[in-house]
Amino acid sequence: MAQALTEAAILAPRLERPAQARRTHSAISTSLAFWLLAPSFFLLFLFTYVPILEALTQAVSLEGFGGKPIGYGLGNFQRLFADASFWKALWNNLVYGLGTVAPSIILAVVLGVALQEATRLNALLRTMIVFPVVLPLVAVATLFAFVLMPGVGLLDHHLAKLGIAATNWLGSPDTALYAIIGLSIWKNAGYYMLFVLAGLQAIAPELHEAAKLDGAGPVSRFFRITLPLLKPTLAFILVIAIINVVTQIDHVIVLTGGGPSDSTNIILNYIFQAAHQQGDSGRAAAATVISVAALLSLSVASLRTLERGMHYES
Repeated sequence: MAQALTEAAILAPRLERPAQARRTHSAISTSLAFWLLAPSFFLLFLFTYVPILEALTQAVSLEGFGGKPIGYGLGNFQRLFADASFWKALWNNLVYGLGTVAPSIILAVVLGVALQEATRLNALLRTMIVFPVVLPLVAVATLFAFVLMPGVGLLDHHLAKLGIAATNWLGSPDTALYAIIGLSIWKNAGYYMLFVLAGLQAIAPELHEAAKLDGAGPVSRFFRITLPLLKPTLAFILVIAIINVVTQIDHVIVLTGGGPSDSTNIILNYIFQAAHQQGDSGRAAAATVISVAALLSLSVASLRTLERGMHYES
């Protein structure tokens, strides 16, 4: 018994040294990681969270004659909700989102599945489809201004061969928003296709080979293997697409400026008009707070909905 206690007393310091060394190494690694990430955290706080806090403060700040602050309250939100132009912009943004998100993602999945094989033809087609991604949105809008020009534009030129009369696509309230939607689908589908291709590369080929041996056809393999395993990728794409619906505005400003008759006026353009054209910074800040809150809620809900119940094997 005495010998066992003696041996334990001798071994105890030896066992403590590696544990202490591991704790010291872990503390040093944590400290190093913090200092390496500190500049990024500082810039993120400075250019993201500070503007959000300023917008929130301005949204609840009440101004009197001459722009003098007179207190805090929800007056800016009340004026915002009483503005018919805000509800029109909100409805336009909803229609714009429904018209661009689902078609763009579906088209990206179809193109990704069709072009996933590494062949020279597929490489060429991928390049052609991804080409709009590298173009600035302002340049794409300028290009579409010529394509959609009534009577002499490229679209009306080809429609005239089919006996369809010329249409003022951007000048009519009935078609202007749908023209913007078509531009956005053309611009974003190739971008989303890149993520789909990356997700397809992560799917083990053995799964498809086993399904083929069991007699599963291409359609069955797509819905039972490919699509379920693409859900994490689709969840990520959906969040990006929702962000684009709220933040992309260059093409609206270049092509229509929100017109005609506010038919293409979306939330971000409404905020721009309220802040810079009408000088109502309080109402613009209130609309900004609502937009950020809605965007955050939709993003979180999209991720939770699409990732719920998914199980993967490495």
